[in-house]
Amino acid sequence: MTADASNTPVPRDQLRVSHEERDAVVERLRDAAGDGRLDIDELEERVGRALTAKTYGELAPLTADLPLSAALAPVPPLVIKSGMQGASRTGRWKVPAKITAHGGMAGVRLDFTRVACALPEVEIEAYGEMAGVTIVVPEGWWVDSDEVDPGVGGLRNKTLHPETRLPGTPLLRITGKGGMAGITIRYPNFLERRRLEKAKGQ
Repeated sequence: MTADASNTPVPRDQLRVSHEERDAVVERLRDAAGDGRLDIDELEERVGRALTAKTYGELAPLTADLPLSAALAPVPPLVIKSGMQGASRTGRWKVPAKITAHGGMAGVRLDFTRVACALPEVEIEAYGEMAGVTIVVPEGWWVDSDEVDPGVGGLRNKTLHPETRLPGTPLLRITGKGGMAGITIRYPNFLERRRLEKAKGQ
């Protein structure tokens, strides 16, 4: 039986980038030039490539050899609890270096598929509790979940191995406990990929 190509996740390096993401890279390149990390020829060449980049695969290498800009203020740690109606972070949100997620009675969902994250590593302390924690990541991100205690609900990490990590993408280091409902780490499903495709033109 031939697999339906529409069910194959699009690799992150082939996903389209937005104007906002291009502009963020240009600003980071200019900061690097101001610090003396790039000369004028390198700056002009990289800015030109950034402004014409269409995909993450074209954009990410332009800053892969640069440290984080001092102008990028750190985001405070995030503690997210489900309450009685659930809780989530989706769309374009600022990712801190440390996130603590409590699944509680209604569940927590962390969706990284539309974020622009310049951090080399993000720590997520997840507690599945009664309703679970779901973490959705783009193709090309590396997720290390070896330190998770699966508990009764278990750990389901459906992402690939570290050799698939793309340059310029963060490592998500997951710790915590699965509890009764468990922790799920996965790529976008069919409907989520459809929404991502529609969002490219926005």
